[in-house]
Amino acid sequence: MTMLRHRITQAEGGAAVHDILTTRFHISSTLRKQLKRRMGSLLLNGQATTVSCTVHCGDLLEVDVSDHAPVHPIAPVDFPLDVLWEDEYLLAVNKPAGIVVHGAALTEETVTMAGAVAHYLQSPCFHAVNRLDRGTTGVMLIAKSGYFHERCMELLHTDSFYREYRAVCEGIPSPVAGTITLPIGRDETSLLRRCVRDDGAAAITKYEVLEAYGSRALLRLLPRTGRTHQLRVHMAAIGHPLTGDWLYGEENHLLIARPTLHSYRLHFNHPLTAEAVDITAPIPRDILHLLEESLCVFDG
Repeated sequence: MTMLRHRITQAEGGAAVHDILTTRFHISSTLRKQLKRRMGSLLLNGQATTVSCTVHCGDLLEVDVSDHAPVHPIAPVDFPLDVLWEDEYLLAVNKPAGIVVHGAALTEETVTMAGAVAHYLQSPCFHAVNRLDRGTTGVMLIAKSGYFHERCMELLHTDSFYREYRAVCEGIPSPVAGTITLPIGRDETSLLRRCVRDDGAAAITKYEVLEAYGSRALLRLLPRTGRTHQLRVHMAAIGHPLTGDWLYGEENHLLIARPTLHSYRLHFNHPLTAEAVDITAPIPRDILHLLEESLCVFDG
């Protein structure tokens, strides 16, 4: 059970429970409607209350924002998770390559991140905050309830939620740092591909070359928007596709079996406590091996 508790302040005295739910807990109208239907979900000084009840200074308001049985429960899968950080409300894991977040209708996946998290949390619900492609590794944040998922999504594309990636691209971008502002939309010739198109959604990516490894570069990528395949599309659009990117560049399993993209760091203000949370995931071995090989070829 996820129970939020708040002692009513003098300034809040005389307000309705409804007002406190909105201003203090930032509870959406959808969740408020659900709370009204759930017995025992709203308690004032230990007694069941309603959203219209008036609160007074010193009252204790408790709100149960736990998930209830979903229409489509996630089937748990016993698969080990590399937990980077966790508290009562959020979970951050180091996603491995080769695993999808959700199973797709067209394919059957034995292991998904959703199933692995459902097993770990012993919950049929799954709330991914930042979704990563099958081949992408690194920090992935999961909310433990729909309420905290909503709170995190409010932060996702703001200055309060910082996302930093590491990637390897073909060639050395010039200039070595810059901002890519190219709109992205669906490629009408493909079910999967996205492309730069004038009528696409606005997309902004900052990039920086951290180090050159022969004919490749290790990059820091900072997405300022969250379009599907944004980092991969943008780097390909400026002539430097990610190494191993079979969809937007060139597939080469002798180099690496996936696009070289890694969610390296998340920094955000906790939606409940406002405390800063900083999480990093080390660059995985396959990318480090690729960089070593690229340098050896260059030196040779």
